[in-house]
Amino acid sequence: MAVKIRLQRVGTKKKPFYRVVAVDSRKKRGGDVIEYLGKYHPISEDQFDVNEERVLNWLHKGAVPTGTMENLLKKKGIWSKFKEAK
Repeated sequence: MAVKIRLQRVGTKKKPFYRVVAVDSRKKRGGDVIEYLGKYHPISEDQFDVNEERVLNWLHKGAVPTGTMENLLKKKGIWSKFKEAK
């Protein structure tokens, strides 16, 4: 099973809000989720809140983040921790 770490949109029209999820890559955007890892709210000041331990655990297990998620993880410093441990 190919696992991806990606964003799942749950916000209303013109008010985006996303959940950070680990999901089977073959599922659609609103499909079944393996695990909720955090949230991303691009409009507020506290934009990106994620469980760092769980994200690193999924990355070490072979999960692949999407491009947007990789950029967010780089900004938070989680991606560099993953690369150092590798």
